[in-house]
Amino acid sequence: MDDKLVWVDCEMTGLDLTSDRLIEIAALVTDGDLNILGEGVDLVIHVDDDALAAMPPVVQDMHAKSGLTEEVRRSTVTVREAEEAVLAYLREHIEAGAVPLAGNSIATDRRFIAQEMPELDGFLHYRMVDVSSIKELCRRWYPRIYFGQPDKGLAHRALADIRESIRELKYYRGTAFVPAPGPSTDEISAVVTELGPA
Repeated sequence: MDDKLVWVDCEMTGLDLTSDRLIEIAALVTDGDLNILGEGVDLVIHVDDDALAAMPPVVQDMHAKSGLTEEVRRSTVTVREAEEAVLAYLREHIEAGAVPLAGNSIATDRRFIAQEMPELDGFLHYRMVDVSSIKELCRRWYPRIYFGQPDKGLAHRALADIRESIRELKYYRGTAFVPAPGPSTDEISAVVTELGPA
């Protein structure tokens, strides 16, 4: 498997797979040291006014404040065109099925991608790196790291959210993970011995 990560963030009209729709998708690829490769893509997808009117009030407010609602109305990009643009960017940097999907609470985005962009979903590796899982573990095991994390901008725009997720993983790598090159073989063996048989 490649050391790169595919970062994706989506904005939707809500979280209900049966009625809500993708309205923005962004993607970036990072190398093994979390350096961004290329410009990435960020696409606002058109949906009709009925879909926008059906958004829950909190989502209506969030997307109005970020400017996304008006951008959705002006956009002429279809879901299929957005999917093709994301795939074109990814194909410049990775092979199909070789790189895990990464992001914050990425399973939610993945469900919408699987439903609305099946070709993109099939291109991605089945494994996912969820930064929010690391955050939850730090909250339990390393509260100083959890409470010391850098503030987020909370832009609720796809590309900005990805950049924040990458920054957050860099923070956890520098605070919660063992520095490179990692533990010695003897230290690893000691932990395995302490765990006992499966």
